[in-house]
Formats: sequence, structure tokens, C-alpha cells
Amino acid sequence: MGYAGNHLATLVTGVFAAVLTGLWPWFMDFAPLLNFVFIMAVPITWFMAFTCWISQKSTDYMHNHAPAHSEEQHSGNVQTIETTTTGAQISISEIKRIQNELSLELNSVRESVKIKDSEIERLNQEISNLQTLVQIESLKTELANLKMLASRKK
Repeated sequence: MGYAGNHLATLVTGVFAAVLTGLWPWFMDFAPLLNFVFIMAVPITWFMAFTCWISQKSTDYMHNHAPAHSEEQHSGNVQTIETTTTGAQISISEIKRIQNELSLELNSVRESVKIKDSEIERLNQEISNLQTLVQIESLKTELANLKMLASRKK
């Protein structure tokens, strides 16, 4: 993050705009085309600096002014991690306990998914069997109709 506080783009664009603004009076009478270039460039660079500043302020606001990293503290045998967003301290043993709970939960979800997958496979097999039965019944019906037509023609 540094001293600029994530405003490096704003700082660079602002310095460039200030340099252009400072050079403009010196080169005003040098060439009319150069004056036109400065007339176009100076307001655009100041607008870009303002846009960079506004976008960084918006980003800071959306992320609750939190920096992008956490700080670790070592105190004796217990390691604690202090999060900069809430300021709460969590010990490593508590993190391990939460990790174990989440692992157990993950395993139960995996088992549930396996059960559901086997149920889906069973239902697909049943659908396949039903389709076969429907086809057999359809063939029986057609055969009965053909026998009936054949007996009428005699």
C-alpha cells in the first residue's frame, strides 16, 4: 500500500497534469499547434486525475477502508492472527477447531452427494426399464392389431 495509500495512479496523473499546466505558459507563443495541444491535454489530464481519485475513493468505500492484508502477531506459545477489518484476535487452536468442524461438515456433504448420485443412477435405470416395458407393450398391441386385421380378411 505504501505512503500513497493506493493513490499511485492519482498521484502520477496529477503530477503529469501539473507539469503540463506549468509548461503551458512557456510554450504558448512558441507555435499555435502546440498551444492547441496544451489546450486539449491540460483539461484532459486534470479530468483523468480527478477520475482516478474518485475511483480510488469509491473502491476504498466499497471495501470498508480495509487494507489488502492481515497482520500476524506472535505472543509466547500461542499464535494469534489479528484481522484488520474487525480487530478480533483468533488463536491457532481455535482456527484448528473450526477447520476440523468444517472438515466434518464437508465429509457429510460428500456422503450426501454420493447417496444422491446412487439414487439418480437407480432412477435412470428404472426409467430405462420402464421405457423398455412401454416398447414391449407397444409391440404387443401392434401384434394384436395385426392378428385382428389378418383374421378379418379370411
